[in-house]
Amino acid sequence: MEKGPNIFLAWLSAHRLTAAAGLFCALLGVLIFWLYGLPGEAIVYLIGLCLVGIAFFGALSFLRFWRKHKTLCTMEEGILMAAESLPDTTTAIEEDYQRLVQRLLRENRQLHAKIDGSMEDLTTYYTLWVHQIKTPIAAMDLLLQAKEEDTSALEVELQRISQYVDMVLQYLRLDSETRDLDLQRCQLDAVIRQTVRKYAKLFILKKIRLTFQETHLEVLSDEKWLAFLLEQVLSNALKYTPAGGEIRIFQDPEETLVIADTGIGIAPEDLPRIFDKGFTGQNGRQSAQNATGLGLYLCQRLCRRLDIGLAAQSSPEGTTMTLTFRVNDFIHQVQGD
Repeated sequence: MEKGPNIFLAWLSAHRLTAAAGLFCALLGVLIFWLYGLPGEAIVYLIGLCLVGIAFFGALSFLRFWRKHKTLCTMEEGILMAAESLPDTTTAIEEDYQRLVQRLLRENRQLHAKIDGSMEDLTTYYTLWVHQIKTPIAAMDLLLQAKEEDTSALEVELQRISQYVDMVLQYLRLDSETRDLDLQRCQLDAVIRQTVRKYAKLFILKKIRLTFQETHLEVLSDEKWLAFLLEQVLSNALKYTPAGGEIRIFQDPEETLVIADTGIGIAPEDLPRIFDKGFTGQNGRQSAQNATGLGLYLCQRLCRRLDIGLAAQSSPEGTTMTLTFRVNDFIHQVQGD
């Protein structure tokens, strides 16, 4: 902002046309008085009146200009102040500028609110994530201290850490403005087999039986995101299915993929909230798995992006997750081999 003598120069620059018009009128009056041969005292009196008038109205104009300048200087120090604090307008152009400034202030507030919300979400997520990843690290530490020859349990815990790291990366990608979806036809059975192979050691370690009935479906989706979605659902089933249990993967009805387990189930009062961010539910809090409520939350967000319906049913005998591929035009039954 302008300070000191520069304020006066800025005021002169803003009112140069008005000042030039006033000076022209004064000189014209003096010329008329002189041409009519009026006494010199009258001309001097006229000049004096013009100077007094110019000084008086110029002082008022400069005072108003200085007050606006001071208000804007104050706003510069706190740019997010209320738009109502702007100085009063005197011309249509100033009203246009004020409307523009008010709109910019509103958009600025909205942007700051969005940034604050994103930062809060990230802080919450990373707090939960750090809490979750401590469990496999502690388990690996105990296994290393035991110095057991069988490394299967250690490999499982290492896989859990890898899964949690993937969750962070996918969470950040979901929150990014760029949409990196690469939609193409992919064989659903191939993606399911890839996911099952990833957790094969955990199936063996917990002695969980897997029943997989091929769907022969070809879907239009992003294969990497679809694989991540299936990994989260299957990982959740494995987490809450006790040793000796069973997980079934099959198609029912035509466009729905079902992943059913014989785990501990979900309490009826918790079922409506299982996709909420950070919600763990009664069984999640009591389980030794240290649930954080992030997996199903990410699944829900991802399903919305991929236009896949996600639903859950549960009872004390287990939980059933269903994924419904809604875009019928891009789903068809693959001819059997």
